Parts: sequence; C-alpha cells; structure tokens
Amino acid sequence: MSDGVAPRVAAARILDAVLHRGRSLKAALGTGLPALPDPRDRALVEAIVLAALRQRVRYNAALDAWMPRPLGPRDALLRALLLAGLAQLELGLPAHAVLAATVEAARALGRAHQAGMVNALLRRATREPLPAAAPEAAWPDWLAAQVRADWPQEAAAIFAASAEPPPLWLRVNRRVQPRDAYRARLREAGIEAAIDAALPDALRLSTPLPVQQLPGFEAGAVSVQDASAQAVADALAPAPGARVLDACAAPGGKAAHLAERDPSLRLLALDADARRVRRMQDGFARLQLAIETRTGDATRPAGWWDGTPFDAILVDAPCSATGIVRRQPDVLLHRRAADLAALVQTQRALLEALWPLLAPGGALVYATCSLLRAENAAQVEAFLARTPDAAPDPLDDRFGRVCGAGRQRLPGEGGADGFFYARLRKG
Repeated sequence: MSDGVAPRVAAARILDAVLHRGRSLKAALGTGLPALPDPRDRALVEAIVLAALRQRVRYNAALDAWMPRPLGPRDALLRALLLAGLAQLELGLPAHAVLAATVEAARALGRAHQAGMVNALLRRATREPLPAAAPEAAWPDWLAAQVRADWPQEAAAIFAASAEPPPLWLRVNRRVQPRDAYRARLREAGIEAAIDAALPDALRLSTPLPVQQLPGFEAGAVSVQDASAQAVADALAPAPGARVLDACAAPGGKAAHLAERDPSLRLLALDADARRVRRMQDGFARLQLAIETRTGDATRPAGWWDGTPFDAILVDAPCSATGIVRRQPDVLLHRRAADLAALVQTQRALLEALWPLLAPGGALVYATCSLLRAENAAQVEAFLARTPDAAPDPLDDRFGRVCGAGRQRLPGEGGADGFFYARLRKG
C-alpha cells in the first residue's frame, strides 16, 4: 500500500466505525491512528474524519443526488471512503492527489470494481458545488429543539459555531517557562500564536498541528487544552497549600493546570475508570507533576475518602457534551433523548455526595461542557434550593454570560468551547 493510500484507508475505516457501527470517535481514532507510524499521516486522518463528520449531511446529500442508484448497507465502507474524499477536497488538498489516493484506497478496501465510480464522483465534486445544508440539520430533532428552547436568540449561532473547526489552544506550563517565553520558542519554530488577556497560560493557534511539532511538548513544556477548560483553574482559584479534590479528573488536564500554577496544592485526582486513571498518571509524569491519583466512584466517597475535608472541590461532571460538538461531532450521532435524564441524575448524585466533603468556607466549582439548562442552571438552582449551607459565589464576565447562579460560554465565543461554570461557597 503506497504512502498516500494508507491514511485514506484508515480514515474510511474510522468513519465507518463511527457512522455505521456505533463506535465513539475517540475509541475509533484510538484504534485506527496508532497503525500509522508518521505523525503527519495521523494528523491528516484526524482532520479528514472530523471534517467528514461535521459536514456529513451535505456530503451524504451530494452522494444521494449524484449516485446512479442508492448505496446499500453493504456499501457502508464505500460511503465512508467517499465522505473522506469529499472532506479532503474541502480541506484544500490537491485534487489530483485526493483522487489518485482515494481511488487506490477503494481498491485496497476490496472495491476495485467501484474505483471508477469513486473517481467519477470526486471529479464531479471538483466541478460542482455541493448541496447546501443548514448547520442544525446535523443535530437530532429532539436535541436541536432543546437548544432552541434553552437559547432561542442564540440557537442559530450555536449550530453554526458547532459546525466549524476549532482553533488549537495550548496551555503553557508556567513551572517550565512563562507564556511569553514559550510564545517566542514557537515563533522561532515558525509557529505563530495569539494570547488571550483573560487566560494567563493560554496560547491560540489558528491552524492545528501535531503535538510532536510543538517545541518541548514531550518534556512537559506545554499541553493542549481548550480556553474554556483552562478557565476552570481561575474559577476554583484555591488558596496556596489548599487540599483540593478533582472529582471526575480524567484525562487530568484541569488537575495538571492547578498543579502547574501552584505546586503547594495538596491535590487528589479521582476517576472511576482505572484505565483512564493510568492514562492520567502518564500525563502527569510527562509534566513531572506529583499529583495523587485514585480510582473511585465520586458518588460513593466511603470507598476512597479518608475523612479529611477538602478546601476546594472541582466537579467537572459527565454531561451531554453539547458545548463541544465541534471537537466531538459524533455526539450528534450517539446522544439519545433518554441519556439526558440519566446524566442529570448522575450530576445530582455527584453534588449530593461531594458537598459533605467540603470544609466550611470552601468552594465547589460545578462545571460541564453542556449547553443545556437542565444540566447547568437548573441543576445548580435545584441544589441550592435543597442545601441550606450552600450559596452562590458569583463569577465575573470572563466566564461568559449570566446563566442562573452560574455563567455560560457558548461555542465559538472567544474561540473557545461551550462551557458552564458555577462556584458555590459553603457556609
């Protein structure tokens, strides 16, 4: 298999797994990318897959209109390859290279008898515009309706922003060097980065690139973390030496950020999944951070808590992920209406179980990457109503617009992901 064909085959297999076999994007990438030894190929495949998932409604409409007869269930892998081909053209890759490699990929996938059709369809895409589609067409009807109900004035902007590729946000490890010094290192490497005055450790790259191309990445100088996630450290703002719990910590970026800012913190990073805890430990090792980790169910503290109260608790709760659709477009494929009630119940259980672990005067930050009020403002308001010693501790405009007792950032605002934050103080 030639060098250009392998990434196209990988992209088709990953898309087929996500679109037709119910696998999550993260799991499919985790299986498919390691087989490609060149990091540039891995980056290309990820870009193709994300573009195809974001624009799948338009691409499928083009295929349905242009195909002489509809593709059947047995052609699922071929459809995935065609989506990958259309994505490459819209990503601006040279058309001749896209056509040649994608046609060869069809042969490699056992579709030699359909290689001519692949060639003809992609050639047509170079001559004709693809059908237009409203961004919300990619959303399940029930979820689009919920977004419109929660954000009637902003829904159109939410759908549009969620269909756009996000910038690459970096978190500079201030234990290694100041942000400006690392920005200079990037410039020396030919990489331009912008700063955000509200985020002291953040740099924004308009064009994503493989982490292996970031100076000092393996040595822990920098990490990839969206602006909204970086703001969590400012929302919690623990005092020096505080005992801090990150209750749903994996993959560990927020705990790492807190430790980079203040090594005196006594941090416990907890997660229920042992495999995710091991990966979190690997991340801390790369950053040379001595953070205590533990596997445990945050809703059942008796199994892991030592009885000593925490001065600050972060609850980055499991949620619908509707604020990060642009990064995880498979959310729109896999989320079901029944999921929401279960997520709301889990979030409630986390708040109920963890609040007693907070010392008087301490702060708990409840955060999600959701846009839905049931998971955010309504969840916090219900907790405050039934918890006499809990009071809102308001956050400022850096964290987005007022949303009940918290703040909501919508996707794309300031180039960041959609995110909700609420800080509660214990009386």
